[in-house]
Amino acid sequence: MVGQSPLDPGESRTAVLLEPFLHQVGGHMSVMKYDEHTVCKPLISQELSFYESLPLAMRQFTPQYKGIVSVHLKKDNLGNLRLIAGPSLQTESCGRLDNAIGGSSVTIWHKCKWATGTGSEHTLVKWSHTQLTKTFKDSCPGKMLLRTDLQYHTDSLLEDANGNQPERNSYNPWGLHCHRQHLNRMSSKHNENKLHQFLLLENVVSKYNYPCILDLKMGTRQHGDDASEEKKARHIKKCEQSTSASLGVRICGMQVYQADTGHFLCKDKYYGRKLSPEGFRQTLRQFLCNGNHLRTDLLEPIILRLKALLSVIRKQSSYRFYSSSLLIFYDGQEHKENTAPLDNHLHFQKANCTTSHGTHHSRVDVRMIDFAHTTFRGSKCNHATYDGPDHGYIFGLENLIKILQNISEGK
Repeated sequence: MVGQSPLDPGESRTAVLLEPFLHQVGGHMSVMKYDEHTVCKPLISQELSFYESLPLAMRQFTPQYKGIVSVHLKKDNLGNLRLIAGPSLQTESCGRLDNAIGGSSVTIWHKCKWATGTGSEHTLVKWSHTQLTKTFKDSCPGKMLLRTDLQYHTDSLLEDANGNQPERNSYNPWGLHCHRQHLNRMSSKHNENKLHQFLLLENVVSKYNYPCILDLKMGTRQHGDDASEEKKARHIKKCEQSTSASLGVRICGMQVYQADTGHFLCKDKYYGRKLSPEGFRQTLRQFLCNGNHLRTDLLEPIILRLKALLSVIRKQSSYRFYSSSLLIFYDGQEHKENTAPLDNHLHFQKANCTTSHGTHHSRVDVRMIDFAHTTFRGSKCNHATYDGPDHGYIFGLENLIKILQNISEGK
């Protein structure tokens, strides 16, 4: 129920160790896994106001809001930092948590050690590939996500010395990148006793074995009404230099399962900012390609879902979804009738994907997320009042639908 914690009274003394959300592909704020069907993120009053007054017609296009939970930063005797959630963080609960951490069923993110470095910085201790592979296989439903030669490094996730972004196709590192930065900020600004409030939201990809996710920053304007002049200028420049200005949408992150290799192909927001309109179209096509063929079975249901969202947005007078994102996602695991023979030598980068036609419409979904700068008439944090629908958002949706229709028609 909206506004209530999903924890039962009998569970109120049980602490939950938060972990980075494995499938976070974009954004800068850390999203963490609370349980199998729930994620959480730092509470921002404007976003809470949006969820508390969400129009009924929009609920099918947003994650379900599940309430608020208290979180605090805990450091153990070895200096390892952990985020612990729960309405009651008693010593007894934390004691049970410490015992649980030693268990064999704990995931990679539980076991990641944050060792104290210089000053307030914390760096990730490297894992051997044997430790990492075993733990990842134990914790992930998809057993093919990790190559055994992978070792995570603490260097830049984004670009090499020449400014090129390497492809990280074993798993998506973005969630860990955001989590590391978030812990650094929290540990440098606050002591361990400070309680932080987090929003509990539906994990919209929990039902997928291999979630393929496209994170799109929507609209022609990204800065909120409360932005400083400096921040406003910075966001305007980003829009002008990317497809936000020309198309009303830009890519903020992506992961797509490659059936020919058994790994995810990942792109982040820095890649998306550099794309031309044609590059955007090619990347959108790439999102629908599994390494063997183009998933044409996904096009019609995605387009229908986007058209339904467009119809709803057109009716939302006074809403402005500044800096919000739109997620498009589907399961990379195909139904047998839609699966083409594997060709391990065929890659999207080397050749165009062949087209696979199927009669079964695979499960797809579209959800709006990130409402920290969303404003509407009656909002508790309203800075300005607007009339009519968000035309910048509508412009982006219309272009997105048009591009997908062109792909469907083979253009």
